[in-house]
Amino acid sequence: MAFTGNYTCTSFKVALLNAEMDFSADTSQAFKIALYTSEATLDATTTVYSTTNEASGTGYTAGGNTLTVSTRPTSDTATSGTVAYLDFADTTWANSHITARGALIYKSGGTNPAVAVLDFGADKTTVNQLFKVIFPISGATTAIIRIG
Repeated sequence: MAFTGNYTCTSFKVALLNAEMDFSADTSQAFKIALYTSEATLDATTTVYSTTNEASGTGYTAGGNTLTVSTRPTSDTATSGTVAYLDFADTTWANSHITARGALIYKSGGTNPAVAVLDFGADKTTVNQLFKVIFPISGATTAIIRIG
């Protein structure tokens, strides 16, 4: 098993400190989510999206789905105390035949920098069914990406 947990990628943290990602105004790049098999080695050191050991099957396209940002940090929203957070709407692959052990959230464009690794805890399989990634409720202690 190559997945060992959920991570905010270190390279993403560095990109934040270097002001390389603008979440409030940058519409030229989208956040995406790609699914991976249990053979993938993804962890906090993952730096970019790769097709190596990416899931495949009916209803799935390499590169995954474009995510919709449901909560975006601004000066008056998506913050609580000292925590700022970013969250996404759930995403689905309809009528799919997919087996995935985890996923990578990344920012498309340029080098496709990694943002976060999601470990599903076990292989998840669909056969002509809806494959759905459900994101946690948006909040300072629950959003998928939190900085505090």
